[in-house]
Amino acid sequence: MKERRSPLISRREATQSILLALGGGFGGVLFGCSSGTTAGGSSGSSGSTTDDAGSSGSTTTDSGTSATAWASGGTASMTGAASYPNPFASAAMGTSCVLAATATQGPCTEAADQARKDVSEGYTGLPMRLALRVVDASCNPIAGATVKIWHTQITGSYSGNTPNPGMCLKEQADSSKHYFRGTQTTAADGRVDFDSCFPGWYRGRAIHIHYTVSLNGKSYTSQLVFEQDLIDEIFTTHAEYKGFGLPDTPNASDNVVGNANLASYMLVTSRLGDGALMAAKQLVVSVA
Repeated sequence: MKERRSPLISRREATQSILLALGGGFGGVLFGCSSGTTAGGSSGSSGSTTDDAGSSGSTTTDSGTSATAWASGGTASMTGAASYPNPFASAAMGTSCVLAATATQGPCTEAADQARKDVSEGYTGLPMRLALRVVDASCNPIAGATVKIWHTQITGSYSGNTPNPGMCLKEQADSSKHYFRGTQTTAADGRVDFDSCFPGWYRGRAIHIHYTVSLNGKSYTSQLVFEQDLIDEIFTTHAEYKGFGLPDTPNASDNVVGNANLASYMLVTSRLGDGALMAAKQLVVSVA
């Protein structure tokens, strides 16, 4: 199967010089592609929003450590978590506050909340810190909002007591599990963090993460996606993912996000010093 190549490479490379002039992003540089596999994982490439950026080689965190390959083995491999940098200090996050595009919550939601930071329940995959900051249209942080996320495990299956278990669960026994689901309440700065793993894919959809932000009886629901070259890199080279092959539906062909402005859904990503993925997004929502 041929590897898809992103049309955004030149734009990321052009933006790299701007970010470096501003002092870099995520406590180091946003990454490009590298090859090779170590005991800690395999190679990766960048993802971004409209402020795409990339460079070759390793990504360095504030702790001074670096990684040239993706980690594997789930959240237990997030050995540098205590010193992960603040992604929202990066110029790549931008300063405009346009309302996020809404999107369907889909049939794989679950009514119960799993209030926790680590949503993996020990399942494996490329470890991922999902950092979200909730703000209003004036860029003011929204404190006290509940942020709920859910996505698939590496096999492309959801968990939980969903409205459509026949579609959402590859193993019906997973209806009693709640992996890769969780809620957190935003702090004064509007931020929540989840420790998770890079999602798997299922037929007919681009790889995505669902979220709902709720406050005072109002809610705002949408989805998050990853840049296509990052997806292709992981499913081509990462030891835990490449056996599943490339997703059958790229972002541009997706029936939920493909006909809209992808930047509204796109996460900004980087490789951290322990090989984990940082995936961040400022969520501009209307729940006041």
